[in-house]
Amino acid sequence: MEERLLQANRSIEDDEEIKLRPTSLKEYIGQEDTKKNLKIFIEASNLRNESLDHVLIYGPPGLGKTTLAHVIAHERKTNIKVASGPAIERSGDLAAILSTIEPGDVLFIDEIHRLPKVVEEVLYAAMEDFVINVVVGKDSSARSLSIDLPPFTLVGATTRVGDVSAPLRDRFGIIIKLNYYEEKDIEQIVKRTARVFENSIDDAAAVELAKRSRGTPRVANRLFRRVRDFATIHNAGHIDADITKTALDALKVDSLGLDDVDIRYLKGIIERFKGGPVGIESIAAAIGEEQVTLEDVYEPYLLQQGLINRTPRGRIVTEKAYHHLKIPYQSTLF
Repeated sequence: MEERLLQANRSIEDDEEIKLRPTSLKEYIGQEDTKKNLKIFIEASNLRNESLDHVLIYGPPGLGKTTLAHVIAHERKTNIKVASGPAIERSGDLAAILSTIEPGDVLFIDEIHRLPKVVEEVLYAAMEDFVINVVVGKDSSARSLSIDLPPFTLVGATTRVGDVSAPLRDRFGIIIKLNYYEEKDIEQIVKRTARVFENSIDDAAAVELAKRSRGTPRVANRLFRRVRDFATIHNAGHIDADITKTALDALKVDSLGLDDVDIRYLKGIIERFKGGPVGIESIAAAIGEEQVTLEDVYEPYLLQQGLINRTPRGRIVTEKAYHHLKIPYQSTLF
């Protein structure tokens, strides 16, 4: 059972993603302040021969939370066990995972905000005292069993830090926020990806990819693979600026990195709700997308780019979005 739980989220990771993942802080591009602090925390724990304090990593999807968890394990020279919050349904599931922990290991729980309350409560003692208390049996024969655990580091990842309960959040000694990447960092990631795949790429092509990658390494790598396909068919495998623009235009990814959903989101507010304000539920229904997808995947980037504003009355499309879409601007009146 523990094998099923630990493998639960690996089916979505293909070999290419694993191959592209850096294994050390030195290889990890971007997030410089985070890397500097994390380097100190890890080196200090190594010198004291202690397990690293528990780490909570949060930020929009695709910024490298899972990668950073693997980097932490590598820098600590220890093993990492990977699980997903939704897959840990009962306290017994958590006990099965923790029973496989070795001293100093890293346990990575993705989507930790989705842990059931009953599992979360069992996790408290494991994080604080390295002990797990489980109930064996039912009704009158039920008894509590205490199991000692070796010191370990829990690394939790979430896109919705506000959904992590305060008692759980307070038990993390290190809290890391990952921000959208600078274009220059995405350029370096694209060039590293090209080296891994043994493709030649022009500087101008890397710049163009970086501009349209939403400041997100996962998006950059996904777009790179599609551009590589176009280059293989039309340009003998070489990736230059022209083939990059051709491929990205065919994929309907514009100069700001906006795709079809982003455009439908913005135009939906403009055309159906006169630019807003409008609630997220209404937007999701109007364009046929899940509310949680819009909130977690699309809105953070639109907000960061200044294309929408969130107000107490709902979402509003900004003047910048009108200009980007080449639609005459109409001021929203409250």
